[in-house]
Amino acid sequence: LTCLTAKGLMNRAHAYKAKVQENDADGKKDPDQAITMGLFSYPILMAADILMFNAGKVPVGKDQIQHLEMTRDIAARFNHVYENLFVLPEVVVDDNTAVLSGLDGRKMSKSYNNFIPLFDTEKKLRKMIMKIQTNSLGPDEPKDPDTCTLFSIYRAFAAQEETRAMADRYREGIAWGVMKQELFAYINAILAEPRQRYNELIKNPKDIEEILAKGAEKARAFSVPFLQKIRSAIGIRSLG
Repeated sequence: LTCLTAKGLMNRAHAYKAKVQENDADGKKDPDQAITMGLFSYPILMAADILMFNAGKVPVGKDQIQHLEMTRDIAARFNHVYENLFVLPEVVVDDNTAVLSGLDGRKMSKSYNNFIPLFDTEKKLRKMIMKIQTNSLGPDEPKDPDTCTLFSIYRAFAAQEETRAMADRYREGIAWGVMKQELFAYINAILAEPRQRYNELIKNPKDIEEILAKGAEKARAFSVPFLQKIRSAIGIRSLG
């Protein structure tokens, strides 16, 4: 797939462009300074993961739509050059699911180190939520829920009725300290059971290995024969 992918296509990847812009803003002479091939070619790796199983529909967040578009471009190029083997995957986006804001107000991302580790201890979870940036509006001053990181995170977990009720409390001037405490309590209650299961798995790595092995076996049942078709289409023959 790498040999079929135009460099210009990779140049347009959001993650790569963001790093280039960051270097420009920092006044670095080389716009590609510290940018690895892993980051640059990551969309190809993602395309391979999707195309290997001929996924017809792929559920993604709005910030991942470009990756699916690139995957379609790469698949179409392969089908044109060699053989019509790859399904062109369609994007499935839940319009009700928003991109979460991170602790600093930017998009939540591990790359920005502004994310909330869901399976951390209660103490760490509370500490992270209390660090979320807010504006200077005081208690009883009306606040806009749609521009607030705390609200965006709450909305990702809460039901629609709860979300509407919380939005009303924002307009009535809920205090930031109260909102942070309520957000922590709400999320912590939801994550209690998954956190317990996570800790059980971490303590028993053999269970994790068994789950991964079963998944790999299931994946190979489809991918190995399909990979043989791909190799045959591009002229790679077994020497055995």
